[in-house]
Amino acid sequence: MTSSHLFGASPQSFNPELHRPTMDWRGDLGFTDRLRAIQSLTTVYQLSSSTTAFAEAQAEARRYETEAYDQATSKEEYDRMCQQAIDAAETKSVAPVHGSEQEQNVSQEEKQELAGSSELSVGETFGQYTSCFHHSDGLHSTIYKSTAKDGTVRAVKITVLHLMAAPHDVHREARLLREAASPHVIPLVETFNLDGDRLALVFPFLRYDFAQLLRRDMVTATQTRSILRDMFQALEYIHKLGIIHRDIKPSNILMSSADGPAKLADFGISWKEGDPGSEPSDQKITDVGTTSYRAPEVLFGYKAYGTALDLWAAGCVVAEAITVGHGELFDSGPVGSDLSLIHSIFSTLGTPDDQIWPDVHVLPDWGKVEFYTVPAQPWEDILPAVSSNGRDLARRLLRYQSSERLSADEVSNGEKIVMQGRTLIMPGTPTSVFLHRLISRARRLPHGRGLQPHGTGCGPYLQ
Repeated sequence: MTSSHLFGASPQSFNPELHRPTMDWRGDLGFTDRLRAIQSLTTVYQLSSSTTAFAEAQAEARRYETEAYDQATSKEEYDRMCQQAIDAAETKSVAPVHGSEQEQNVSQEEKQELAGSSELSVGETFGQYTSCFHHSDGLHSTIYKSTAKDGTVRAVKITVLHLMAAPHDVHREARLLREAASPHVIPLVETFNLDGDRLALVFPFLRYDFAQLLRRDMVTATQTRSILRDMFQALEYIHKLGIIHRDIKPSNILMSSADGPAKLADFGISWKEGDPGSEPSDQKITDVGTTSYRAPEVLFGYKAYGTALDLWAAGCVVAEAITVGHGELFDSGPVGSDLSLIHSIFSTLGTPDDQIWPDVHVLPDWGKVEFYTVPAQPWEDILPAVSSNGRDLARRLLRYQSSERLSADEVSNGEKIVMQGRTLIMPGTPTSVFLHRLISRARRLPHGRGLQPHGTGCGPYLQ
């Protein structure tokens, strides 16, 4: 079934752009779209001149992207302006590809590490941190890797303050990180101001993120279970503080090795009621989360969402971690559109009604597009060849009705259930893609006769 059929129009008459529930084209342009444009511009600016430093190229890319964003009258014009800049820069590029295939396939991470260890490389200096080398970048910030004189490796996050736009707020990020200090949240070492209207946040440098480990198939079932347990314990802690992370995804779960411990990172768009940088609780920004991990309530404009927003994203992470190939469960399309993501969710979980999703009546954008009724796929088809407990955990997190999703506390603090030595892994399937020993809430039988589930339970938990 095509997306045009799903959204209640014939292939000839359906135009997704005309059915979008927004008046301003900028409302459809998420921060990931802008980041993609900045990254493309930065790359071609660097290639256009062998003497152009990364920081200089990135600053020019951000300047031009902001200009395009401010001046364009439509997304098409914005895309065209960015493409014109890319094309113009590429015509100047004089950086031919040399070397063996093996040399050409060296990862960007390895190149940065080689550059950082070179005696000829001096890097940049930020405060007391010298020899800082570029590691990664976001829409409003850049991460540098720095080795201190005592050998301690740090990550220095530099944010240009005047380029920030809501929901991003580095000052709020620092406040909430200090408040959320715990074993499973990345610690904030210090902050300091820099000239050029910049703020630096310093963290321990953690080489890996969960997305990298999954993509390279570098984690065992035991390691995967441990990483997910750490994620839920971090969520349990911050949710008790009233903090909503708003950007849960594998790449925001960091660790120094596959053995962990895993730390929840990137609180740049996090929210807490009463924080001076946070919106009112019933007027929260809905352009939060990353593409396929976004919860359905924000896709329909609901602003009074709560911590269950993070649990939907966590369910997407669980599904991705336990499936063969570790692909994302939902597909937001090549440009990360809300319409494509809604299509993917409805095609997978079925088109909801007020019986399945009682809150549809309070969603501002529900009813602006007519949807055909599509039945839900069986969870055995959605997540085939995985443990039944792993599948059940994802199922109980990925619920349309946010109040029906498991809480982080329920996932991380369930009691262990005796499985009689059974391993819930299908024969012939690689064990590295499974969570096993996921557990459900239980009660002890009289006279110490073991454990059994009580009531309906609250689904699987991590042990």
